[in-house]
Amino acid sequence: MVSRLTAAGYADAQVARVRDKPAQRLTLLRDLYDLPIDAYRRHLPFRRAASAFMQWQLRRGLLNPPDGPRPGSPWWRAINESLLRDTCEARALALGYPGAPRSAGVGAHLEFIAHPTARNWYRAHNITIACGYLANHAAARDEGLVERFFLNVVLLRVLFAHALVAAPRLAVSWLAPIGGAFGDPRLGMTGIFLSLSRVLPDRYPVGSDVAVYVAAELPFAHMLDVGVILPRARQLYDWSAGELGVPELSTLLDGVTPAYAWDPADAAVWQMQRSILARAAIRLLPVATSPR
Repeated sequence: MVSRLTAAGYADAQVARVRDKPAQRLTLLRDLYDLPIDAYRRHLPFRRAASAFMQWQLRRGLLNPPDGPRPGSPWWRAINESLLRDTCEARALALGYPGAPRSAGVGAHLEFIAHPTARNWYRAHNITIACGYLANHAAARDEGLVERFFLNVVLLRVLFAHALVAAPRLAVSWLAPIGGAFGDPRLGMTGIFLSLSRVLPDRYPVGSDVAVYVAAELPFAHMLDVGVILPRARQLYDWSAGELGVPELSTLLDGVTPAYAWDPADAAVWQMQRSILARAAIRLLPVATSPR
C-alpha cells in the first residue's frame, strides 16, 4: 500500500482518533498486530502480551479522558500513546507508507515486524517505554506516592523480562538455560505484570500508604521483586541502558534504589523485609558478573 499520507502522519491520526476512547485504544493496539501479510503472521502471538497489561490499565481507569467523571492518569495516558504511536508508525512503514522512523522506538518496532523474536519484541517495547519514562518525568512527579512506587516496580519488571531472553545469566544466574522460556512473552510472562492487579485496586488514584500494598503482594511476586530483581538492579539498569541505547536509563536508579520520580527521603520504602522465599532466591541465584 502506498499513500500520500506519511507513516508518521498516519500514526498521529490513529492515536488522535482514540485518545479519549480507552476501549478503542486497546482495539487499535490489537489491530496493529494483524498485518495483512502472510510473512508477518509469526508476530501475532505477541499480541496477547502487548494487550494484557493495557487491559489492566483500562480496569483501573488510567486511560480515561481528563475531563470525564473519573479522570485518568496523564502519565499513563502519555506512555500508552507513545507505545501506540511507535507501533502504529512502524506498521505503516511496513505496509508501504512513505517516511523514515521518527524515533529509535519506531525503528525497533520495524525490526520486530521483520524479525518477530522475543528479544526484538522486548527491545522495541522497552525502548519506547524507557523513552516515555524519561520524557514524562514531570507528569510522574504529580502522581501519588503509591502510584510512583509502582511505576518503579513496572520498570524493574519490564527490564528484567527483557533480560530473561537477552541476558539470561544476568537475570537468573545459573538458571540461564531456561531463562528464555520464562521470559518469552508468548508463553505467559505477562503474569508478572498482571499480578499487580491483585494488589492495586481497580481504581485511580490510590492512597499514599505504600506499606499496605507491599504487604498485600503475592508470595511469588515478592520473591521475584525482592529476591531476584532488586539484588541485581544496578546491573540490570546498566545493561538495559546499553541494550536499548538509552544511557539516561541508568540515572533512574540511585545506587541500588529505584529512583524514578522518587524523593530520596522515601528511600526506606525499598528496604522491604525479605520473606523466606526471597532470602532463598538471593542465596541460590547469585548476581552474575557477566550478562550472558
